[in-house]
Amino acid sequence: QVHMVESGGGLVQPGGSLRLSCTASRSIFSNNAMGWFRQAPGKQRILVAAITIDGTSTNYADSVKGRFMISRDNAKNTMYLQMNSLKPEDTAVYYCNTVPWGDYWGQGTQVTVAS
Repeated sequence: QVHMVESGGGLVQPGGSLRLSCTASRSIFSNNAMGWFRQAPGKQRILVAAITIDGTSTNYADSVKGRFMISRDNAKNTMYLQMNSLKPEDTAVYYCNTVPWGDYWGQGTQVTVAS
């Protein structure tokens, strides 16, 4: 059963922007805080941004603070990650999941920042 579907990744130059989307099943999305995680090659998967159920509170990893913005549309069971001023170190596979994470991992979407 597919719980999370991520999209919007791609290849972008340093300084560029991307907007990721995550669509989740209603039963999961409507009852959980949500987050964006990323996993770079050879590194652990980490949480980079989180948002409460009602969307009124957000939290970011220091490495992305001021550059990324997380949001959610509960009517569409969809969450977004607006990524600006991208850096090569942002290159990773990005995943969405509940926070704390559950057994709902999707395929992720690849983000590559390179010139």
